[in-house]
Amino acid sequence: MQIETKICQNCQKEFPIEPEDFLFYQKIKVPPPTWCPECRMTRRMIWRNERTLYKRKCDAPGHDEELISVYSTDKNFKVYDQKYWWSDDCDFVEYGKNYDFEELFFVQFNELIQLVPSINLFVRNNINSPYVNYFADSKNSYMVIGGKDAEDTIYSNHIFSIKNSSDLYFVDKAELSYENLICKNSYHIFYSQNCENCMNSYFLYDCKNCSDCFGCVGLRNKSYCIFNKQYSKTEYEEKLKNFNLNSFSGLNEQKKIFDQFKLSYPRKFINANKTIEVSGDNILEAKNCKYAFDVLSGGSENSKFIFWSGQNMKDVYDGVGIGVQGEMLYEDSIVTLSVFKVMFSVLIWT
Repeated sequence: MQIETKICQNCQKEFPIEPEDFLFYQKIKVPPPTWCPECRMTRRMIWRNERTLYKRKCDAPGHDEELISVYSTDKNFKVYDQKYWWSDDCDFVEYGKNYDFEELFFVQFNELIQLVPSINLFVRNNINSPYVNYFADSKNSYMVIGGKDAEDTIYSNHIFSIKNSSDLYFVDKAELSYENLICKNSYHIFYSQNCENCMNSYFLYDCKNCSDCFGCVGLRNKSYCIFNKQYSKTEYEEKLKNFNLNSFSGLNEQKKIFDQFKLSYPRKFINANKTIEVSGDNILEAKNCKYAFDVLSGGSENSKFIFWSGQNMKDVYDGVGIGVQGEMLYEDSIVTLSVFKVMFSVLIWT
């Protein structure tokens, strides 16, 4: 089997289909795609409104209270609040209709989508957190989008097991942290990226097992370092006082200095850890994953064209917001938590 070059039916650009792709399509018994990977990604992401939230009335019978929703008031289908949507009073079987083999499938499917009420937000088991979306098990949190388990956390995206933190992206297991990207197992760190097992530090890039460091790049198992220079504990604490970090101007000055400092150090070609045969960026603990971006630690295998992937995913093609524990998935958006052989679907749990 050889590489085939196709013309995307949407953008009219050429795109390749590799031998490994044909094997996957044969395995799940679907024809090869007619759209290129980029257009397929755009099509999937159309279904995902993360943080543009609206106030509207609940359309459930006997309910007219105001709710927070991903759907604006100009949408002509019904939207139910969480409590009613999950209750026994809400039975979607009553919207069932016979399939007409004389009409197009997608016409009938679209009619059904418009007819069946939608849930206002895609959440589960959240407490005192009305402004969260695509999230489970949050408490006292605000504008946290995508992930699981957050407490007293605000303005964060794709986070897992977070407490008392703000402004995080793709962070796993953190507490008392602020403005961090792609970090894991951190405590009390700020303005840092691509770090693991670090604590009590400011402005770190690609550091592991470090504590009480400031403005450092690429360090391992270090303490009391400033701009990669070693100091004693007393010297470190005295120098930190001179940075005026309690003021906005002092912080901004150090940000500018650090941004220039970190550019003087070489970087890995991608941010990947414990991986075999991968391409993309921000990939943790994965094997044979291509065009993969923001893949969480926990073991992903034999997957391609995936974005925001969770733990224990295997044989997945073309997915956005997928995981945890999934296998044989294709062309899905927001499909998660123990799923098997789900295709062309949106918002599927367990």
